Amino acid sequence: MLRDTTAADIALALLVVFSVLGFGWRSWLQHRRTGSAGFRGISGPVGSPEWLVGFGFVVALLASVTAPILQRFNLIEPIGVLRAIWLQIAGIVVAVAGIAATVYAQLAMGDSWRIGVDEAEATTLVQAGPFGLVSNPIYTAMFTFSLGISLVTPNVVAFAGLILLVTTIELHVRLVEEPYLLRTHGDAYRAYTAKVGRFIPGVGRT
Repeated sequence: MLRDTTAADIALALLVVFSVLGFGWRSWLQHRRTGSAGFRGISGPVGSPEWLVGFGFVVALLASVTAPILQRFNLIEPIGVLRAIWLQIAGIVVAVAGIAATVYAQLAMGDSWRIGVDEAEATTLVQAGPFGLVSNPIYTAMFTFSLGISLVTPNVVAFAGLILLVTTIELHVRLVEEPYLLRTHGDAYRAYTAKVGRFIPGVGRT
């Protein structure tokens, strides 16, 4: 079993890599290509369901960072039954796979990549690469990464963040992204979502 502080250090290092590649580098690349960093912010007016979902997503990300920090300074302990070296190693592997999958899916979006939705913007409907299997491969990769981090530092805050992340992204996709894409692409989007899953191939077709 890895020491709790060592596991926390590994989780924090993985979070830094994920943040640098998934947000920093990808935003830089988007700005270089299009002149925009791709950030569109939280959708909807303050207090609306769309806004609450976006706010919840931010809280989930903060929980993912807070969990290993709390464990690093011995302010919280891992869940006993999950305190196993094989789970921690598996978590590292899963987290690294999540990082790689996130970058791959983001690159597959090309210039259509963005964080958030701008109703006045019409992006290309991407269907190639991982988007040929699921309509939200970036989110699938983020789930994978978050699960991995939760296994490396398996404390209650980490798993609460994972649950909140999955819940808020599911709601965001249903309340914000899918309605926007349907308005923008119409029948082409309907035909596309009839062929692919939402997060898992073959699951959640609409």
